[in-house]
Amino acid sequence: MARFVDEDLTDAEFRECDLTRARLIGVVMQDAVIDGLVTNLVVNGVEVMSYVEAELDRRHPVRLLMRSADPADLRKAEQHLRVGWAATVARLRGMPQGSEHQRVGGEWSAVETLRHLVFVHDSWFRRCCLGSPQPFTAIGLATDFVPDQEEQGLDPAAAPDLDQVLAVRDEQAAELERWLAGVTPDELSTLAPVPAGPGWPPYAAGKTVLECLHVVLDEEWAHHGFCVRDLDLLEA
Repeated sequence: MARFVDEDLTDAEFRECDLTRARLIGVVMQDAVIDGLVTNLVVNGVEVMSYVEAELDRRHPVRLLMRSADPADLRKAEQHLRVGWAATVARLRGMPQGSEHQRVGGEWSAVETLRHLVFVHDSWFRRCCLGSPQPFTAIGLATDFVPDQEEQGLDPAAAPDLDQVLAVRDEQAAELERWLAGVTPDELSTLAPVPAGPGWPPYAAGKTVLECLHVVLDEEWAHHGFCVRDLDLLEA
């Protein structure tokens, strides 16, 4: 167990860290930012995540649709997310050339973010919801901790431009929309038909199709927010 006493962690950055059951006692935390999977967070004796989640739902009503088990709600959520991304891409095209490849604070660029969502579609939708054993799209971008990336079809040397990534994204969106148009509640509640053998994600076995679809929608929403945040900083 790591223990930090009387340490100055000003401007420290914790990336892809597991802070489960971490205790911060007697600390000074001002202007801090926390992004990630946070549950049961207690601040000065108050569990705050219920307030955070309620405020996010108030600001972004699409989150309620995203968590639904009703195919009609899920279709509306997917359409809403697509409209949001279309507006952001239009904004990006109006920015100085090269902005789409510019990183802010070590985060992914806009193109890298879109490439990651290509990977999310292939892994959590095609593989988990459709049961496809096909290799992932080569230009997809996975996080560093995903093992055997080349074996799964990813090209670590890929450097597509914005239009190439958007062409793939349009194909994937059309595939998802066709599936959502016909999927039933019973089909959503079945176990995900994850192909046998290794592949990402390894922990999808035992999840339902709906749970896997929720991951896809959550990733779309979260990464769009990250992208908008960074574009705001670039324009500022």
